[in-house]
Amino acid sequence: MLLKKRLYLVGVFILLLLSIISSFWIGQYPISLEEYKDVFYYWLNVDLNPAILEKVKFTIIVLEEIRLPRIMAAILIGAALSVSGVVFQGIFVNPLVSPGILGVLAGASFGAALGMLLGQSLFIIQVTAFVFGLLAVVFALFISKFYAQGNTLLMLVLGGVISSSLFGALLSLVKYTADPYNTLPSIVYWLMGSLSSVKLESILMVTPWIVVFIIILISFGKHLNLMSLGEDDARTLGLDVKKVRLLMIFLATILSALSVMLAGMIGWIGLVIPHISRFLVGANHVLLIPMSALLGGTFLLIVDTASRGFFLTEIPLGILTSLIGIPVFLFVLKHSLKS
Repeated sequence: MLLKKRLYLVGVFILLLLSIISSFWIGQYPISLEEYKDVFYYWLNVDLNPAILEKVKFTIIVLEEIRLPRIMAAILIGAALSVSGVVFQGIFVNPLVSPGILGVLAGASFGAALGMLLGQSLFIIQVTAFVFGLLAVVFALFISKFYAQGNTLLMLVLGGVISSSLFGALLSLVKYTADPYNTLPSIVYWLMGSLSSVKLESILMVTPWIVVFIIILISFGKHLNLMSLGEDDARTLGLDVKKVRLLMIFLATILSALSVMLAGMIGWIGLVIPHISRFLVGANHVLLIPMSALLGGTFLLIVDTASRGFFLTEIPLGILTSLIGIPVFLFVLKHSLKS
């Protein structure tokens, strides 16, 4: 059984590699096999004929400045949201929990909208999204700590509800005061989620953090297994529940905030992908977290490739992930209930 689950991991990894190759290939700008070969030689620092180099100059720009950043962003964001969803589901012992349970998505959305309202650059908008995403979670944790009455998990959920409502109201206020002809459409489009504005510099800046935090959370798989048994049982088995929970919430929150910072609101991944991964490898978080990372990155990459390659007008990712995620979730949920 364990071998079968590891084979699933290998299979998803191979699917990810195939999806990367396909994503370089698919797009509105057609690229021939000959051009791909010449670009590949260029990347390997092979001396090319000046005429050939001039011929593939635009192709190099398309692949390096447009498709490569989107491929990297899709993999990182899909993996980050999926891992964040798995972690929160394990912490709250609830498979219906999503990464936005503590308000990080609402806070990040408000931060980005505020940056747009103030007419700031893309970098500042991303920074405000990240900062307010963290502030929203800090506010939720403060409420749960201040009003804790014994049931810590319940107070965390209530704190998240209050934080989400607060920053959701602030977001509505920003949208109400925004210029309806310029700023408001930008805010609405950003809230739909898209990779059209990602830059390679931003991706390279956040990649080490996302990779490191995912690796750390994978190493906490056994701790999540204990926490899934319940607080009392985990504490009986020697786990410092409060410290581990706070650390994992912190890491998962940063993953979610970084994802929203890069691409806006992309829903359902953090809820659906963990269910599919659990269906494939079971509830052991040692395997479940890496499977969710691979599957989430693959899923979002395929969706983004379809978005920019198969439609005349690029459809925001948040719309596509919802349209695909809802029926998939219902199917997986039905199978889970039967089993």
